[in-house]
Amino acid sequence: MFYSQGYAGGAAARRYAAVHSGSRTEGATPHGLVKILFDELLLAMDAAALAERNGDRTKVSDKQARAMSILFALESSLDFEKGGDVATGLAQIYREARRLLLTGAKERSSEPVERARAIVGEIAEAWNQIA
Repeated sequence: MFYSQGYAGGAAARRYAAVHSGSRTEGATPHGLVKILFDELLLAMDAAALAERNGDRTKVSDKQARAMSILFALESSLDFEKGGDVATGLAQIYREARRLLLTGAKERSSEPVERARAIVGEIAEAWNQIA
């Protein structure tokens, strides 16, 4: 009732999201945690692109920051000793995705964000195929 009128709706939604995220990560395997990161990254990129198309600069900034944080987390989790060339290739892809996000923000265009989403989406899909 009060939420539909905007009373504390944003705060309530953030609290729900925090609880939902926490319940998703509790007991998750390392593989599952990376899957969650990819899921959240794709959602943030989709929201950033949509906000850019709608001219919502505040939401663009928020979702871009979230996507950038997740990209940094994914890159920092890479094991370059064990992963070798695969880890190096993934790091380059994550850096390119970050560059595209920054380009999209600078140019106020959703197109670079959508390109970043496409390349990350391929990796996320491959990750989901791993048993």
